[in-house]
Amino acid sequence: MSGVHDVVVLGAGSGGYAAALRASQLGLSVSLIERDLLGGTCLHRGCIPTKALLHAGEVADTVREAGHLGIDASLGGIDMPRVNGYKDAVVGRLYKGLQGLIKHRGVTYVAGTGRLTSPTAVTVGDAVHEGRALVLATGSYPRTLPGLSIDGERIITSEHALALDRVPARAIVLGGGVIGVEFASIWTSLGAEVTIVEALDRLLPTDDEAISKGMERAYRKRGIATRLGIRVASAAATDTGVSVTLDDGTELTADLLLVAVGRGAATTGLGFEEAGLRMDGPLVAVDDRLRTNLPNVYAVGDIVRGPQLAHKGFAEGIAVAEQIAGRNPAPIDLAGIPRVTYSEPEAASVGLTEAQARQTYGQVRTITYDLAGNGKSQILRTSGFVKLIAREDGPIVGVHLLGSRVGELLAEAQLMYAWEASPEDVAPLLHAHPTMSESMGEAAMALAGAPLHAHG
Repeated sequence: MSGVHDVVVLGAGSGGYAAALRASQLGLSVSLIERDLLGGTCLHRGCIPTKALLHAGEVADTVREAGHLGIDASLGGIDMPRVNGYKDAVVGRLYKGLQGLIKHRGVTYVAGTGRLTSPTAVTVGDAVHEGRALVLATGSYPRTLPGLSIDGERIITSEHALALDRVPARAIVLGGGVIGVEFASIWTSLGAEVTIVEALDRLLPTDDEAISKGMERAYRKRGIATRLGIRVASAAATDTGVSVTLDDGTELTADLLLVAVGRGAATTGLGFEEAGLRMDGPLVAVDDRLRTNLPNVYAVGDIVRGPQLAHKGFAEGIAVAEQIAGRNPAPIDLAGIPRVTYSEPEAASVGLTEAQARQTYGQVRTITYDLAGNGKSQILRTSGFVKLIAREDGPIVGVHLLGSRVGELLAEAQLMYAWEASPEDVAPLLHAHPTMSESMGEAAMALAGAPLHAHG
């Protein structure tokens, strides 16, 4: 059915449903249109299912390593249908809860493929949904490379990988970014032999260089092979798996090839350009308040500049809803968005890399606190570091972490960055002992010139 609402949201992923929920909370009438499933990629084919698989892998690793703690245990095997059942149950519970929340907030949910047909309307089939404001949140899709034929069985994307009913004996992962590194971690924990091929010269190339080097060392220790600074020339499915030829002529064989070269903005075929929307390549062009060139039309999430992260989408959806409701939220600082790679070990950061900080501010001071000096890290048998970057005689502008579950430390890291705390501000704060969070305090103390459990 057609209708007129204060806000029409096209896309019900993280950014879209956050905009819808916040707008309804502020007293606006909302129509939320989605062609697939409420919750989008993050809930169904991204953040949540991958982290469930990573946790299953963590449990498998724990069982294998129990003997180091004096506990006799053995891993009988991996039952992927049951692992997938656990994963799907997690997704299902969250999906049901989100459906109930959307209904409770009075949001009109429209299932169907929407198309922007004017600066004030989205059409679904024969129905026209008009809005005094529109929010575009159409998300992203798995990218591939020219010459690679995705068959869903031998040559697959991350979405296919989440549905596998088996653990591959050998896997090649094309792409050393977040998606590739996470799946390499999952499959290795579940018993696969994994090789990562990355065209750039390091894993996690957008992270601080110290993170990349630390992750490469950790992956070598785990037995994950890496081929860095080299491209794939060709790939073909065979009777027994897949054959991959690299630019240097090396041929790799495996059961399957995961193409994990990032995600593309889902902006084609939706009427954007025909309606007069200005584009920035495949992205929608927006200003710092997520306004497009069309009056009262906004865009959020994976289709605008910045990292493709669910919590970025949440923040942008909320900010746009508040603007539509007449409020004046602060622009989102893209550098202040926390970033985590949920592998083993985890990599987590907020703020600028050291290279970015030096380019921006010139002189900076840095400290890298080794987790070997942290009691809880020793108990957990993890290694890694906390790296702080501060302006010379100024605030902390970057925090970079490597180690098991260090993503849980990002809340304090974000406060340091967002509140422009100096190392001297943080150093006097007490951190419970023994905790992983102590490493944040120890790093700040060291950078302030008063190290305790570190040489200096």
